[in-house]
Amino acid sequence: MAIITLTSDFGESDHYVGALKGTILSRNPSQVIVDISHQIRHFDLAHGAFVLRSAFRLFPAGTIHIAAVDTAGNHGSGHLAVMMENHYFLLADHGMLGLLSEHEPEMVVELPVKEKPSAFPALEVLLPAAMELVGGTSVNELGEQITHYKKMVGRQVRVLKDQLTGHVIRVDHYGNLITNILQQEFCKLSQGKTYAIAIGREKFKRINSGIDEVGSGDCFVIFNSLGLLEIGINKGNASELLGLKFDSPVNITFE
Repeated sequence: MAIITLTSDFGESDHYVGALKGTILSRNPSQVIVDISHQIRHFDLAHGAFVLRSAFRLFPAGTIHIAAVDTAGNHGSGHLAVMMENHYFLLADHGMLGLLSEHEPEMVVELPVKEKPSAFPALEVLLPAAMELVGGTSVNELGEQITHYKKMVGRQVRVLKDQLTGHVIRVDHYGNLITNILQQEFCKLSQGKTYAIAIGREKFKRINSGIDEVGSGDCFVIFNSLGLLEIGINKGNASELLGLKFDSPVNITFE
């Protein structure tokens, strides 16, 4: 049986998450449900996409991901069922799909529009589609296949012969600054060269192999488990202490 994951901006203080899970389990008491996160910032598509993108490939092929971030109030936008990288995604057609993967979807269908606008699309539109997929319905049977849909484009790293320029794409729960600079891009340019990493007023000339290489209160620079350059402070909040935030530029120069 396929797993269903839930990613939302619902928080934990209201009934929304419980309503989703209760409805799923009332239809199939043995259904496996995994919460990825319900602490996505309200209506923040970049945050939701980063969290889901960072996690979905670790689930088995065929997993169904309900991405209930900013699902209501998008006037004129429908909801999509998507097959991509051997996973299924159910979400609003608001552009978040373009941030989930560098690969093009194998199939995108528009879910049928109800006569009466839905006040709770995750429950009334996305969840029924998920249960259809669990029951063996193919994605192309859920609605009309489309080729035109909203697609946001994330910040791209600028690569020159002696420089990489990227941006902070996520400030995590600890205040660590996660950038879009990939380890493989850094390694291509850094062979046999010295380098300096500049972010804000700070400069670093060494990448650590782990956070424990620096003492409490000291800055660290690592490539994290996603292969992305990350700057933080051991037992501190780098975003607050360095005065940096989402979209802050990061420059690496090579000599």
